[in-house]
Amino acid sequence: MKRHLKLSIVCAAAALILSVPSLAAPQGALTAEAVEQIRQSFKMDAHTRAMYNSITNNDINGLALNRQILQQHNEVFSHKIETKGVTDQKKSGRCWLFAGLNIMRPIVIKKCKLKDFEFSQNYLAFWDKMEKANCFLERVIEFAGRDIMDRELEIILREPIPDGGYWESVVNLIEKYGAVPKNVMPETNSSENTSLMNALLARKLRADAALLRKMHQDGKSAEALRQAKAGMLAETFKMLVMNLGEPPAEFQWRFEDANSVVSPMETYTPKGFYEKFVGEGLKDYVDLFNDPSKEYGKHYQLSLSKNVYDGDDVHFANIKIETLKDIAAKSVLDDERLWFACDVGKDQSKEHGIMAMDLYDYDSIYEVRMDMTKAQRALFRESVPNHAMAFIGVDVQEGRPVKWLVENSWGKEKGSEGRWTLYDTWFDVNVYSIIVKKKYVPEEVLKILEQPPVALPPWDPMFAFVQ
Repeated sequence: MKRHLKLSIVCAAAALILSVPSLAAPQGALTAEAVEQIRQSFKMDAHTRAMYNSITNNDINGLALNRQILQQHNEVFSHKIETKGVTDQKKSGRCWLFAGLNIMRPIVIKKCKLKDFEFSQNYLAFWDKMEKANCFLERVIEFAGRDIMDRELEIILREPIPDGGYWESVVNLIEKYGAVPKNVMPETNSSENTSLMNALLARKLRADAALLRKMHQDGKSAEALRQAKAGMLAETFKMLVMNLGEPPAEFQWRFEDANSVVSPMETYTPKGFYEKFVGEGLKDYVDLFNDPSKEYGKHYQLSLSKNVYDGDDVHFANIKIETLKDIAAKSVLDDERLWFACDVGKDQSKEHGIMAMDLYDYDSIYEVRMDMTKAQRALFRESVPNHAMAFIGVDVQEGRPVKWLVENSWGKEKGSEGRWTLYDTWFDVNVYSIIVKKKYVPEEVLKILEQPPVALPPWDPMFAFVQ
């Protein structure tokens, strides 16, 4: 009897609940009625069915590739800079370092009359990792009193020791550690495939960060924290040596030139080698940007962007794209290679070696519009400068560039034997930064860099490591 009574009460309660009108969905919710309206609006017409069948069975880019652009494409350039060899960063995010060293290696080739030459990217990558580890731990000490959910601290903890960097990262490293030939410190499995090494280094550094914050909470002094940091960095050094090899303090090097003349064996320090065979004053280069989401004619600096604690943060003059391209053309036409950063993920083909606007016609496939201005693409996180390469040629017609020749660091198998044709309209939309010698820059632009810089936070849309 009691069991029947309990069952009756439950049934009555359920009936009462069902009889109460449901609470209205919050404004903006995707209601059943809204879903039904969307369903009714969808029509499987002939175009949609054809695209449905195609997309579900094929690669989207293969379907969207604009054949008209391919038919009009050519690799004829009115001016090319003589180059030798193509580099390959493999499965690593070191494009900024490869592009920076690719600017300098022709100087060694010319000075020593070599058939080819390549710097050791692994050597500078080693010190980049060490310096980034020091930056990370030092910032953990500096921010030890902040809440663990502090926005700057959260960004620091998110990626303790990334591969990526900037031109200023190249300068910071070479000025402090010099450079060496590739055979002195060649690539390793971990230098060419960095993901697992990076993950393990990051895990170790986050564990160190937890210990440093615990020491701070226990009342330890900043001096005590830095003493602990020294031991942590020694452990990081050991891990890096096991992955990348030990960087030389000095080394012996000789070479055979294009005429088969062999140089005497000499001993160098990395800084001495760079000074003798390159000697370029890296401070003679300036960073020029085109970011229309920010005011032009201003000097900006990205906070917490330096890879060397006693080095420089990224800083640049923001100028109009027409001025940026004029300066770039002057440099290339004078046979000076040019480091640049762009959004490589948009409208480019590794198979064909092309960077051209509307190379992929996604709008026609889906019958939608995805238009955005360059400023909107930056502000809404659709586009960032995420890859660095070098300009080595330009095609000028009727006094203006129509396309640019690009040297990449993805090996000879990609692009047109390692090179890309970058069309000028693609430059307008997807190129953000160039690194150029001051002699090609108008005085009014150089004066921008004399302004006190406007500090940009590390969550600024332009704060993205190029890789």
